[in-house]
Amino acid sequence: MTPLTPSAPSTPLSSPAGPEPLDHVVAGSGPGLVLIHGTGADATSNWGPLIDTLRDRYTVVAPNLPGAGATPADPAPIDLDSLADRILATARTAGLERFHLVGHSVGAVLATAVAARHPDAVTSLALHAGWVRTTPREAFMFDLWAHLLRTDPALLARHLVLTAMGPGLLDTLDEAQFAELAAGFTAMLDERILGQMELDTRIDLRDAVGRITAPTLVLASADDQILPPHHQRQLAAAIHQADYLEVPGGHGLPFEDPARFFSLITAYVDERQAQARP
Repeated sequence: MTPLTPSAPSTPLSSPAGPEPLDHVVAGSGPGLVLIHGTGADATSNWGPLIDTLRDRYTVVAPNLPGAGATPADPAPIDLDSLADRILATARTAGLERFHLVGHSVGAVLATAVAARHPDAVTSLALHAGWVRTTPREAFMFDLWAHLLRTDPALLARHLVLTAMGPGLLDTLDEAQFAELAAGFTAMLDERILGQMELDTRIDLRDAVGRITAPTLVLASADDQILPPHHQRQLAAAIHQADYLEVPGGHGLPFEDPARFFSLITAYVDERQAQARP
C-alpha cells in the first residue's frame, strides 16, 4: 500500500495575497474529496482508514487545522470564515476546483462554513456531529477542556474517554483497555490545539446555513454526550433538503467504530458522485 503523501510546499492557485493553504495530506486521483478533522485530532488520525479506502477513485485532501500536523497554531483567535477560506485554498493548491466535503465535529462546522461561503465549489456535503451554534452548556464544557489541557492533560483524557465514546464501546472495556484508551487520548493532547477549543466556544452559523446549496447528509450519533443529536437535527432542519441519519455511537464514532462510520461516508460520497456524473 502506498503511504499517505504529506503536502509539499507549492504555489497556491489563489493570489499571493489570498488565504494561505494549510498543511495537508493528499492521496489518490479522481474527483475531489476534502476531509476536515475534529478538535484535537489531525488529518491522519481522523481520516487515515477512509483515505486508504477512497484513494483508488478520488483525489483525497485532508487539511490539518491550526495546531495540528505542520500547521502552526494561530497566535490570534481563529476566525471561522478565514479558516474556511484557507480550507478552500488548500483544495485549490491540490488542484481541486470542485469536491465532495466531509467534516467531523468542528470539522463539520468548518465544512458547513465552506459550503455556505463557496457553494459552487462543493459537490456534496457530509457532516458528522456538527452544530449550528454553541450554547452556554457547550461553551462551559469547551472551557473546561482548555483548563484541563493546561493543568492536567491526563485527567482531560480520562474525561474524554467517558464522554466522547459511546456505551457500545465503553461497556466492553476492561481496566487495561480503559487505561490504554486514556493513554491514546493523552498522546493526542497538546496545547497547540487550545485555539481550536477556543473556536469551539463561539460557533454561530445561523446566518450561513441557509446559503448551502449542496446535497447534504447530516449524521448524528445517538449517544453523543458532547454535542447531542438535537444539535444535528437543528442543523439538518436549517439546510435546504438535507438528509438526516442517526446511528448508535458516541461523539467519537470515527474512532470507536471506524468500519461503520467510514462505510456510511463512503456510500454517501459514492452515491453523490454517481449522480454528479454527466
